[in-house]
Amino acid sequence: MGRGRIEIKRIENTTNRQVTFCKRRNGLLKKAYELSVLCDAEVALIVFSGRGRLYEYSNNSVKATIERYKKATSDISSAGTVAEINAQHYQQESAKLKQQITTLQNSNRTLIGDTMATMSHRDLKQLEGRLDKGLGKIRARKNELLCAEIEYMQRREMELQNNNFFLKEKVAETERGQQQTLNMMGAASTSNEYEQNMIHCDPRTFLQFNFMQQQPQYYSQQEDRKSFNSGK
Repeated sequence: MGRGRIEIKRIENTTNRQVTFCKRRNGLLKKAYELSVLCDAEVALIVFSGRGRLYEYSNNSVKATIERYKKATSDISSAGTVAEINAQHYQQESAKLKQQITTLQNSNRTLIGDTMATMSHRDLKQLEGRLDKGLGKIRARKNELLCAEIEYMQRREMELQNNNFFLKEKVAETERGQQQTLNMMGAASTSNEYEQNMIHCDPRTFLQFNFMQQQPQYYSQQEDRKSFNSGK
C-alpha cells in the first residue's frame, strides 16, 4: 500500500501537530545538511516552533551567513548586483586557493632541493629535520607493511602445510583401500581356480597317469636283465 496524499492544512490536534513538526523539522535539517555537503553550498536554516522554540542549522555560521545576506541585499545600488557580489566572493576564494597552491609548490621545490642555493644554514637545518621526520614516518609505515605481509605469508604457509598434510592422508587412505580391494580380489580368484580344478579332476585319470609314468621304468629294468644274461 502506497502513502496516501496528505492535505496541506493546519493540523488541529495538538499532539499530532507536535509529532508532525518534529518529523518534518528533522527531515528539513537533514535536507539542509545534504545540500551543503553534496553541492558545497553555504546553508543557514532557522526554524521557530509554534511554542517559540528556536531550531537552527548552518554549515558555516548562522550569523556569518546572515551578514552575507545583508551585504548582498542591503544596498544594491552602491555595492552592485548580487551576481557582482558573488563574483567578488569567488574571486577572493580563487585568490586564496592560488596562494595555497603557490605555497605548496614552493614547499615541494624546497623538499626536492631546487632552492638550496638560496637557503641559509638555519633553513637547511630546518629542512633536514623535516626530512628526517618524513623518512622516519616512511620507514615506520614500510616496516608496518612488511610485518603485515610477513604475518600473512606465515599464515598462508601454515594453511598450505595443513592442506598438504590433509591431501597426503587422503592419498594414503585411498591407496590402502585400493590395496585391500586388490588383495580381496586376488584371494577370491585363487579360491575359485582351486575349486574349479578340483571339480574337473578325475581320480581314475590321476591313477592311470601315475601308472603310465611308472611302467616304462619297469620295462627298462627287464630289458637290462635280458641283455645281462645274453652277455654271459
